[in-house]
Amino acid sequence: MISFDASLRGPLHGIRVIDLSRLVAGNMTSLQLADFGAEVIKVEPPQGDPLRDWRDGGQSLHWKTYGRNKRSISLNLRNAPAMEALRRLLAGADVFIENYRPGTLEEMGLGPEALAELNPRLVTLRISGFGQTGPYAKLPGFGTLVEAMSGYAARTGFADREPVLPPLALADMIAGMTGANAVMMALFARERGAAGGQVIDLSLLEPIFAVLGPEASIYKTTGKIKERSGSASNTVSPRNVYRCNDGKFVALSGSTQTVAFRIFEVIGRPEMKTDPRFASNAGRVKNRDLVDAAVAQWFLTRSRDEALTEMRAAGATVGPVYDIADIAADRHFAEREIIVEVEDARNGSLPQHNVFPRFAATPGGFRYPAPDLGEHTAEILAEIGMTPADLEEGA
Repeated sequence: MISFDASLRGPLHGIRVIDLSRLVAGNMTSLQLADFGAEVIKVEPPQGDPLRDWRDGGQSLHWKTYGRNKRSISLNLRNAPAMEALRRLLAGADVFIENYRPGTLEEMGLGPEALAELNPRLVTLRISGFGQTGPYAKLPGFGTLVEAMSGYAARTGFADREPVLPPLALADMIAGMTGANAVMMALFARERGAAGGQVIDLSLLEPIFAVLGPEASIYKTTGKIKERSGSASNTVSPRNVYRCNDGKFVALSGSTQTVAFRIFEVIGRPEMKTDPRFASNAGRVKNRDLVDAAVAQWFLTRSRDEALTEMRAAGATVGPVYDIADIAADRHFAEREIIVEVEDARNGSLPQHNVFPRFAATPGGFRYPAPDLGEHTAEILAEIGMTPADLEEGA
């Protein structure tokens, strides 16, 4: 079990982050920074970050994961003393993360010009659904909407059924990790003297749209809109999820000519390598249903473990379809400590994803458990020359 150690020093030690965001994307950005040593101060309203309300088994497990390595201060920003506290925090910060609807920060008197005057070295990450500009800028922008409008949902699912949204906060997670990368680039530019502080305009829409790759180029060049194809691919074949005779599933990808031909050998169909319908990737994609039928027939004669053993022995790229129970029992996840047991006051310990990526010389680590709401209010106020009584005066 991993115990929290406040003395750990990661590569971002000394970087102060003020996180005014709510829910997933901003919390993912600040988590990445916090895991590697940044001092993250989570500024929460009196009712707390709504992420705390996402509960499983009566516990706020999302918050326990994405709130780790952070401190919490509770401020009612409708009151003048609380706004003064926020300004003091920002004056001494390196990074500011917010995800209000565009224009809200300006209404609070904290627009880019005001922030630059307050702290010229401040890197401000502004996360929104559709960006700070454009016709949709001020529309509500939860990840669900951009997963739909980005084209992602239109590519997910089967052609004869409705588009499928991801069952998790995919757009937010992608944007959150993109945000951490963007913050680090801005800090690097600042340290090199190429810029002072600057504002980063990060929408949820653009990172997940980029995941689609050359979709726009393909549409312009061919005039075609790629249809939903389930787990199969419109780009390479064979590629799909296949059922084995024990009811378990495997995923297979023949993304290169060499691997595709290895698969044909393993399934006992070497003649497919010279058949004009299957000899090239373009031919295999065109005749995808025939390829899938041949591969699927082979998997149905073997258990998942038998199929994995034979395919892997031949150098084919195949893997099991796992649920969380499979992951928890898998020795690779265990030996690499992809999941680690972390001490927890209520449960004794809880499994969480480990800090990633893995740095050889300056690794991240677990310094603090996710804080209770406002747990550090008094100590953070003391650092900026204020007390809780100062906040009460404006209540």
